[in-house]
Amino acid sequence: MVLSNLLQPDLVLGGSVLELSPALLKHYNLKGLILDVDDTLVPFCQAETSPALAGWMGKIKEVGAVWLVSNNVNTNRIRRIADPLQVPYLTSAGKPSRRKLKQALSAMNLPPEQVAMVGDRLFTDILAGNRLGLFTILVEPMPSLKPQKVQRFPLRFLEFSISQYLGVTLSRSMPDPGPNP
Repeated sequence: MVLSNLLQPDLVLGGSVLELSPALLKHYNLKGLILDVDDTLVPFCQAETSPALAGWMGKIKEVGAVWLVSNNVNTNRIRRIADPLQVPYLTSAGKPSRRKLKQALSAMNLPPEQVAMVGDRLFTDILAGNRLGLFTILVEPMPSLKPQKVQRFPLRFLEFSISQYLGVTLSRSMPDPGPNP
């Protein structure tokens, strides 16, 4: 498979994970989500979830299974995020390795085409999900709850530049699924 195909998300939200609605999951026949943690659910510098994220997670879990799969090796940090959301998690994933994604997929007992890998990074989250045949969703990094001078993502910018050079399309591709229940 061509590298540009492996880096191409199936869906580009153009906003944070909070824009991923139950209606959108139903539109794509998705019954499970594997979510990255750092900068996808919470900013890397934080270890607490927001009330908005908790509310969103409650609605998403009504539609399908959810697992958190993080490259972060700090199990305590990921646990402090996963436990309040009441979702299972795996750490030290080494994405784009598929090993931990396969574990989550197996636990969900769903076919890959009914599970989405959701993340903010092309060379880890999207690449890993595409390598496993999952539906891939690229989101913008979660904004910080704490004031910061400037939020910068130089590695993400480099990934986008290389990907676009290879022919990957990263413009917003979200359809209108109708009213959000």
